[in-house]
Amino acid sequence: MKLAFLGESPADEVALHVLAEAILKRRVDRVLPHLRARGWPNVAQVLPPIIHHLHFNTDAVGLIVAVDADDSVVHTVEHEAPGYHHPQCRLCQLRAIFRRATKNLPPARGRSRVLRGIGLAVPAMEAWYLCGRDESVGEAAWLAGQECGRPPYTRAELKTRVYGTSRPSLQLEIDCALRELRRHRGDLRRLEADFPGGFGALARDLKTWR
Repeated sequence: MKLAFLGESPADEVALHVLAEAILKRRVDRVLPHLRARGWPNVAQVLPPIIHHLHFNTDAVGLIVAVDADDSVVHTVEHEAPGYHHPQCRLCQLRAIFRRATKNLPPARGRSRVLRGIGLAVPAMEAWYLCGRDESVGEAAWLAGQECGRPPYTRAELKTRVYGTSRPSLQLEIDCALRELRRHRGDLRRLEADFPGGFGALARDLKTWR
């Protein structure tokens, strides 16, 4: 299966590739988009032209996108109601961008559209990497901290827990992401349980592709 990946950094895209193969239970060949993103606002900006490029100029079956939540609204089960859209939820925003970008596209290259897979790392990808080895990390803990105004950890603290430094090199980010995600390759249930809104949404999207 040929897929494209879009994240806030090359390390995030490597992680998404590993997770996609684990969810789909098959080998995935990567199709590189013609544009890259650096950070959340840029992902939202380049997503429409990337979708159009993949649709008309490649044989990619789907596009997988994931961004960090940072301090924004966490995607929850309430957001899954038909027709619901939370304007401050980045996952809801990315879904809306995808809908608008694909709404009037004609069939191309033997398919009606490029499939969509969207995730939201709460509050950052490093939280996913710590799943199963740091019991204090998860969406429930982050939501509770948001509600009381005292986050259980900072994003810099998560980086230090994963990489041993708050300012890792790109290669260190990739190496650590691969090491941590290998623990989940055979069984993603813990990730889905601890991150039901952001990772769970991504897993549900991809499971419809099987």
